[in-house]
Amino acid sequence: MAADVADTVARLPELVNADAALVRRGRFLTTRFLLELGEASHLVEIDQGRVAAVERGPFLQRSWAFAVRAPEDAWRRFWSAEPPPGYHDIFAMAKRGAARIEGDWHPLMANLRYVKDVLAAPRRLAGRS
Repeated sequence: MAADVADTVARLPELVNADAALVRRGRFLTTRFLLELGEASHLVEIDQGRVAAVERGPFLQRSWAFAVRAPEDAWRRFWSAEPPPGYHDIFAMAKRGAARIEGDWHPLMANLRYVKDVLAAPRRLAGRS
């Protein structure tokens, strides 16, 4: 996995768009969400299941449907090949206070498996040199 979490997020389009099954699962979702990694903010643009863009902030008055916020260390644990208990899922991280999920829950919950799989896609990088 890339040492820098921001570099990992930048690879989301490559990781997600190469997975035909994942893109198909998200084909009814077009949205923008905020992914916050410590102090760094990223807007992830989804267009019919494809990650169309990942833009690094800071942002002034940019809209997003929902946000997932966590410290860098929490994301490193979440993206490890075998995440420790409490870091295996965004809701587990939220339950333990390691993450916050906010905004419009409808697009998130209606496409929950897809969103969780998009966020977990960088786990495939774990263990690579």
